[in-house]
Amino acid sequence: MPLKALPELTLSHSAMTILEAAEQAGRLHLAGSVEELLALATPDAALGLGEVRPDGYYTVGYDVKGEFVPEAEVCRTKNGIAANYLDPYMRRRDPDCMLVGDGAATDKPTFETRFGESFDGLREETLDWLKHQPIACFFFRTGLPDNPLNAVAIAPANAGFFALGLAMLQGIVPLDEVRKAGADYHHGAIVYVAPPFRHTHFDGKQVVVHNRRFEDNIDLHELFSYNLYPGPSAKKGVYGMLLTLGERDEQPWTTAHCSTVVVVTPYENQTVIMHEGASGGGKSEMLEQMHRQADGTLLLGENLVTGDARKLTLPRGCDLLPVTDDMALCHPALQKHEGPVKKLSLIDAENAWFVRVNHIHQYGVDPALEGITVAPEGPLLFLNIDAKPGSTALIWEHTLDEPGKPCPNPRVVVPREYVPNVVKKPVEVDIRSFGVRCPPCTAEHPTYGIMGLFHVLPPSLAWLWRLVAPRGHGNPSIVDQGGMQSEGVGSFWPFATGRKVDQANILLDQVMSTSSTQFVLIPNQHIGCWKVGFAPQWIAREYLARRGASPFRPGDLSPARCPLLGFHKETLQVEGQTIGKWFMDVSQQPEVGEQAYDTGATILTEFFHSQLREFLVDDLRPLGKQIIEACLDDASADQYAAIEG
Repeated sequence: MPLKALPELTLSHSAMTILEAAEQAGRLHLAGSVEELLALATPDAALGLGEVRPDGYYTVGYDVKGEFVPEAEVCRTKNGIAANYLDPYMRRRDPDCMLVGDGAATDKPTFETRFGESFDGLREETLDWLKHQPIACFFFRTGLPDNPLNAVAIAPANAGFFALGLAMLQGIVPLDEVRKAGADYHHGAIVYVAPPFRHTHFDGKQVVVHNRRFEDNIDLHELFSYNLYPGPSAKKGVYGMLLTLGERDEQPWTTAHCSTVVVVTPYENQTVIMHEGASGGGKSEMLEQMHRQADGTLLLGENLVTGDARKLTLPRGCDLLPVTDDMALCHPALQKHEGPVKKLSLIDAENAWFVRVNHIHQYGVDPALEGITVAPEGPLLFLNIDAKPGSTALIWEHTLDEPGKPCPNPRVVVPREYVPNVVKKPVEVDIRSFGVRCPPCTAEHPTYGIMGLFHVLPPSLAWLWRLVAPRGHGNPSIVDQGGMQSEGVGSFWPFATGRKVDQANILLDQVMSTSSTQFVLIPNQHIGCWKVGFAPQWIAREYLARRGASPFRPGDLSPARCPLLGFHKETLQVEGQTIGKWFMDVSQQPEVGEQAYDTGATILTEFFHSQLREFLVDDLRPLGKQIIEACLDDASADQYAAIEG
């Protein structure tokens, strides 16, 4: 559909200027369906975007100071589109990529602070560059279905695979719907994509600039993406738009960084578990069935010191009904109860899921996801997967960063409608867990890897974990910075545009007002000296769902030796099998001991103290100050439990 077929369209002046210039030059590709963007991903000669080579690959690249610089190679497979970045750095999100380009209130690094000049000049230069490119444009929406944030995407047309990913993740609005709305179709957000600026202005680094402005009587959230990895922009950039929207609402709300699943036990009881955490904290894994050994058992862990292994036999796992994979709208309008039952309600914020598959290293690890991706209902987008033109892209065949070293962040974009048994309506959360990647801890090498299989947290302590949000050990999703890092408030802070204290207050109100939801803490990768992968959260999920969401009885739990870990079970029984105290209280492991545990507790405590002091500002709620000061005074688990909203 040509632009003139939308005569009453009221986009911002900046956007309309680009689209009109592209249409006048015969270079505008206005898309209203995923199929149209699929055609741009591997274009034919008629589209004037270069051609697919005889070997079946299409190279996406740009002129940089007179030299063609390739960014990615794309090919069409039987089950979708596979794109591989030629620079291994581009295969993971850079945690320092986000900047704010405007002068509104923010705690994030600004463009002006980093580069010593206003963003206005580069903004105009970016818009001017886009005016001279073949353009792919489409409309999408995000947010509540009944009150969405309408948005526009403008990208160079040869970056069809990137546009495809954005359209799949957020959904694409049919052009007929935009035409019928006419002057009533208003957009509050726009994404501009300009990949060569990564080389000309940013020394090859990923940069995404959020620019909140008022233009043509429109409150507009502009997002300038200067790279083609969708993680920082098409995915997390739009996440930032939602967080900004929630901050500005009359009754502030947030979009949680979490997966959510309805767990149905063999006895047909249902429990809703919401699992939060920094990147790599096990969100996608919470939606997966347990990864079993060849004999059908579940490997609980392998002792890194003795070589011993512990297995569990669970003849039947719970059924899983997925709700969200990474982003959940927690809007007040979704709340169901106003009485004594105080539970959080949420709904998925995405149209498709950006699933990391680094842990799927061979056929049979996750049959459900393998089945969806090998023979999907429609085309998928594969990133960092070693697929050949015309082949079936296989999620266990990962692109190599270098010989013998697979990329740690292979991804597949799966529309949620392709996911079996996906829940489409809002749900109430029974159990709200937080995942942390933990390093091994031994007497010889003490670390913060002192968490047991799961810990129960009082709401006040659960809020503190969401302020600190440790990124943890061996993160596969982002460029590693080494050591223990904080993902920031909510674990979504890398994507937010405003102030930490505002998000802290929103989370405080949310956590303390939903005290009927039970809070737990679950490690992954290691429990003390035991290498466990994601087994702890699968076992915790099976146990917690079977026992139901009722509170633990007095005497069921013991205070953890480290108060920041709340309470734990002494032992655990799952389907008649006992998991001993070594996995519940790491100080009891002979290879760790109390001294190494206490050293790890000190590491964790000092890290919490250093992060939490930043929140002691005038605008923090008095209750929040009380909780943080309790932590700084080394409060006990019982003292945290005594703090009420």
